[in-house]
Amino acid sequence: MEARIALLPGDGIGPEVLQEARRVLEAAASRFGHSFTFELHPVGGNAIDDYGDPLPPPTLEACRTADAVLLGAVGGPQWDDPEAKIRPEMGLLALRKELGLYANLRPIKSYEALVHGSPLKKEIVSGVDILFFRELTGGIYFGEQYTSSDGSLARSVMEYSSKEVRRIVRLAAAAARERRGKLTSVDKANVLEVSRLWRRVAAEVVTEEFSDLEYEVVLVDAMAMHLVTRPTDFDVVVSGNMFGDILTDEGSVLPGSMGLLASASLGDKGPGLYEPIHGTAPDIAGRGIANPLAAILSAAMAMRHSLALEKEAEAVENAVNTVLDAGIRTIDIAAGSTHVGTVDMGSAVIESLINQR
Repeated sequence: MEARIALLPGDGIGPEVLQEARRVLEAAASRFGHSFTFELHPVGGNAIDDYGDPLPPPTLEACRTADAVLLGAVGGPQWDDPEAKIRPEMGLLALRKELGLYANLRPIKSYEALVHGSPLKKEIVSGVDILFFRELTGGIYFGEQYTSSDGSLARSVMEYSSKEVRRIVRLAAAAARERRGKLTSVDKANVLEVSRLWRRVAAEVVTEEFSDLEYEVVLVDAMAMHLVTRPTDFDVVVSGNMFGDILTDEGSVLPGSMGLLASASLGDKGPGLYEPIHGTAPDIAGRGIANPLAAILSAAMAMRHSLALEKEAEAVENAVNTVLDAGIRTIDIAAGSTHVGTVDMGSAVIESLINQR
């Protein structure tokens, strides 16, 4: 097949890790007989510096017409003024909104070769395989924001409609049906009116359309505890925007590094957006030591969800497993042992991919 992929390297380590994801995609295309073309476009802090806009119109248009969009990371200390009228993160939020990407998928999976590197006990993290569905275009991040003229009062509104809840829960439930048949919905219905709506609508979706699933509801504070004490009890987890953001960052400790966690942001139509969940890591940017595996695994998700190339996605994921089983490590997962740089890790994945049988 032929596919056009928009690459948004962004800031910090974004360009470094995205380059390795591109190399892996090129290797996959070569091995399986596909043709991928790539277009680079600015986003985030570098786009502010060059164009005064974290999401320049040509970047948005290129993303609209692409088959898939891969993003590195946005932000950095030079743009980290919360009072600034234009910030790098605004570009990412606008891109999600403009493309209608309301479902953020974040797999959290432990790798047996790395369980000893997790800060948690091996018996807790071994076998973890959770798929989070985070609602992405509603909730408190997109609600009314207000600060009084004297700066003494501020307000952020959390708001959801039944339609928004229904569509994300339906996607999560469908995924649970294809996996291990268990769905967990996270809310704060004992305090928040918006969570009471979430709980009621989620229950309606499951009862009416997915009654075959094992279904449970967990309060967000309890989920924060369960995620690091009994994570293997969970299969698919669905939550609102802010809760999902916090919980999945917490969940990154399970495999041992954010450098291993990919994500996909999907809508009902059009291209998906794929990105590692780690940030720009300005302290290591330009040093060639960043872990590219999250970006590479995000590219695998792009092949699965946007390009319908399941076999190719599995081949990349198997290549990552093989590399880790072989003991090849970047510094964030090396635990004091010998480690390789960003490019060498990408090359190792490519070699494994090419040599797979």
